[in-house]
Amino acid sequence: MPDGAPHTAPVFGFDNSYARDLPGTFVAWRAARVVAPRLLKLNRALAEELGLDAGALDGPLGAEVFSGNLAPADAEPLAQAYAGHQFGGFSPQLGDGRALLLGEVIDLQGRRRDIALKGSGQTPFSRRGDGKAAIGPVLREYLIGEAMHALGIPTTRALAAVATGEQILRDTGLPGAVLTRVAASHIRVGTFQFFAARGDTDNLRKLTDYTLARHYPGLVGAETPALALLAAVTEAQARLIADWMAVGFIHGVMNTDNMTLSGETIDYGPCAFMDAYAPGTVFSSIDHQGRYAYGNQPGIGQWNLARLAEALLPLVDAQEDRAVERATEVLTTYAASYEAAWLERMRAKLGLSGAEDGDRDLALGLLSVMEAQKADWTLTFRLLSQGLRGDASAFRLQFAEPAAVDGWLDLWRARVAREGGAVGARAAAMDGVSPLVIPRNHMVEDAIRSAVWEGDLAPFEALLDQIARPFDEAPGRDAFILPPPQSFTDSFRTFCGT
Repeated sequence: MPDGAPHTAPVFGFDNSYARDLPGTFVAWRAARVVAPRLLKLNRALAEELGLDAGALDGPLGAEVFSGNLAPADAEPLAQAYAGHQFGGFSPQLGDGRALLLGEVIDLQGRRRDIALKGSGQTPFSRRGDGKAAIGPVLREYLIGEAMHALGIPTTRALAAVATGEQILRDTGLPGAVLTRVAASHIRVGTFQFFAARGDTDNLRKLTDYTLARHYPGLVGAETPALALLAAVTEAQARLIADWMAVGFIHGVMNTDNMTLSGETIDYGPCAFMDAYAPGTVFSSIDHQGRYAYGNQPGIGQWNLARLAEALLPLVDAQEDRAVERATEVLTTYAASYEAAWLERMRAKLGLSGAEDGDRDLALGLLSVMEAQKADWTLTFRLLSQGLRGDASAFRLQFAEPAAVDGWLDLWRARVAREGGAVGARAAAMDGVSPLVIPRNHMVEDAIRSAVWEGDLAPFEALLDQIARPFDEAPGRDAFILPPPQSFTDSFRTFCGT
């Protein structure tokens, strides 16, 4: 133990329904021991929300527990089985190759939450991988998850980051780490695909019933549970991806094993927030064809849902043709659900509380000028509210040729005027949905570089503090607000590190 004293395994108050209700869908396993665990960061607020003793865990005991060296006394560690389409190609067996579900807690709001380790060593699903993670990707996931949470977007979150004291081999030797992740659940589209690929209808049915009871309890008892689940997940994913699009977020690796049934964002690998608006933006080093580009995300969401529908077909109807017809009927609702959710978010960003037929064209008109003029996504929308307050100069300066947006501004002002209402309240509402601060890619990279190569967590802590308050005006924030030089963006790539 790092402090030379023995530790007693804590009790987390786990109630492990996945292990209890779904035998045959996982492998019981233990984390690999690490040589010198050191707690880098405990998310104390999240720990308290989960009903955990943050004071006891914020130190050597937490390092032992969140590295996997010391399992909570009531944990039932397991590696979940799942399959998945990765960049369009189907892999019938993936599974938790470097992750373990420790168990589930009921948080202070009565919500069931998974607590899982990521980077905790090899499992039967590792497929020749080492099962480890490096500090850089762990801190990236911590930062992006907390940013998404602060933006109000459904997401998994980091509970802790622990350095392991080991070097792991990637392109070079990197300091190792383990992330502790909290999720509504880790049930994925790929989980259903795993059992469908094996013709295991019994486990498919149990998984469907379990997922409905856990995430959509109001649908328990539906005439066709599989269709009810498909419809609920379709709506949840449509709204989630509209959330991503509204803040310029690019997931980067929307494989079916990275799409949750709960509607949370999961698996922050080659993810990033877009600077200048360009629908074809890709940051992933392995997405050579742009499959998961920003502008493709809504369509990929529907594609993934179609794979879920295929997996559920045996439970929809005994006659395959009829099953396909019924599932397709549900899938066709996605486009309208996404469009409605996207337009709802765009109206809010434009300061519109009512609806007119031309609102979609108004939003698209701004996006067209932004793309042509390489305007920054975040600042353009944030500064638009200044146009209501009487000074659109900062907004106009986001465009290479400010006059290019003047015609659109006239249309927007006329649309806002038709609604009337208090200008101050409308501008404040706009500022409440368009963030001032996001985890800018260059800031994330600086924080990671300092932590990995200099052992300095101060930039990480500073950025974490800033992204926790994305909408607030406050002095001293300029360094976190401004976009990077175009030369940085042109060469910036992210990697699937965790």
